[in-house]
Amino acid sequence: MKDIVDQLEEKRAAARMGGGQKRIDAQHARGKLTARERLEILLDKDSFEEWDAFVEHRCTDFGMEDKKIPGDGVVGGYGTINGRMVFAYSQDFTVFGGSLAEGHAEKICKLMEQAMKVGAPIIGLADSGGARIQEGVVSLGGYADVFQRNALASGVVPQISVIMGPCAGGAVYSPAMTDFIFMVKDTSYMFVTGPDVVKTVTHEVVTAEELGGALTHSTISGVCDCAYDNDVETLLMVRRFINYLPSNNRQKPPYRPTPDKPDRMEISLDTLIPDNPNKPYDIKEVIHKVSDDNEFWEIQPDHAKNIVIGFSRMDGHPVGIVANQPLVQAGCLDIKSSIKAGRFVRFCDAFSIPIVTFVDVPGFMPGSAQEYGGIIKHGAKLLFAYAEATVPKITIITRKAYGGAYDVMASKHLRGDVNLAWPSAEIAVMGPKGAVEIIFRQDIGDDEKIAQRTEEYREKFANPFIAASRGFIDDVIAPHATRKRICRSLAMLRDKNLENPWRKHDNIPL
Repeated sequence: MKDIVDQLEEKRAAARMGGGQKRIDAQHARGKLTARERLEILLDKDSFEEWDAFVEHRCTDFGMEDKKIPGDGVVGGYGTINGRMVFAYSQDFTVFGGSLAEGHAEKICKLMEQAMKVGAPIIGLADSGGARIQEGVVSLGGYADVFQRNALASGVVPQISVIMGPCAGGAVYSPAMTDFIFMVKDTSYMFVTGPDVVKTVTHEVVTAEELGGALTHSTISGVCDCAYDNDVETLLMVRRFINYLPSNNRQKPPYRPTPDKPDRMEISLDTLIPDNPNKPYDIKEVIHKVSDDNEFWEIQPDHAKNIVIGFSRMDGHPVGIVANQPLVQAGCLDIKSSIKAGRFVRFCDAFSIPIVTFVDVPGFMPGSAQEYGGIIKHGAKLLFAYAEATVPKITIITRKAYGGAYDVMASKHLRGDVNLAWPSAEIAVMGPKGAVEIIFRQDIGDDEKIAQRTEEYREKFANPFIAASRGFIDDVIAPHATRKRICRSLAMLRDKNLENPWRKHDNIPL
């Protein structure tokens, strides 16, 4: 028996060493942790239960039969984060460059299937050179097997991808189908085709960082949701982030007690809106001041800044926040902001997270670039997301709510549960000046008369009371009472039950 136990320990030791000390040292020299070190930081101490540590590849081509390493380039299993169970896998770059092969893919698929059965989040730490070329089409089949399970798990359990090294070619599509993507600055990158292929095909010279680094994806493409400076910070942030999410689509989001009273008044909000309707202010100030302990976790903070999305808590309960940002493009909706917010709304709805929307929107961004880019279909994504959502929806109009953008931003007409407005709210088809220049076109050129007509229009329509008189707004509230009204509304809506008509699935305008 002792011999067998010794043999077991030898095999475990070989699995723990991955590609060997030389490759581990090379990984550290790049400023990166090993696969196992990452899991140690991500998961609670001594909670990790590893599966399939002894799996080896079955390839016999190109001399691979003599190069077998236990684990086959990925470390996986389950553990806890802050006491809550999660399944996680971490690709090991020291073993065949973390390349995905048949056994590697089977390990990931097994974890994903079990996570769906028991209702636990899936966290994937990606650090891979892509498909293992020696295994040919078998490795491509492995990718497809993972993709299939990503699709099946979508909306069932939260899926988080953490890109901690290279992620190229077909490998990028698994993270793309997950709910959130975290990246590490300077050491991680994602692209469908690398710089060398780009240069060969298009003659464009571009570095890996420029093509698919964390900065590129967190600012330009919007592929990355959050980017951090190093492996340790990124993993610690994932630990904090998952506290906002339920374990699966049948559980409610995790409650966290807070000393911050739900009826706290925030007097400073009464003077936040400038007297000049064209002067901007920071909507994040509103979000922080009405949230528990002034905490707000922003998603995609550097992409499509004209809309703000993220998580906060109200009276201890997680909520999703969507807000127009007057500081950027006056808070107009455009292609990127519609996609950004639409996907977030759908995530919140899939996992029963109430949505709080702050509205200050003058309309959709005009211009040929937006029209040619498909603003009609892309804007409809956000509209569709709000319209199909059955979770509690609370809307606060702080200032402008003009035109079709008023409809889109969780209006009462899209089954908004509680729609409130500040006294500074302006709810109309369009801004006073533009409206007057259309209605009284014959007076254009007479500045005095146009100014008079504009003021008349502003007094009549640029306020919340016309909408309130029709029941489109449930109440006009003092800004300082915003937190109290949101918390009370959420308490009232806690057991809300609303179901959409039966269908196989919807056909959102992708």
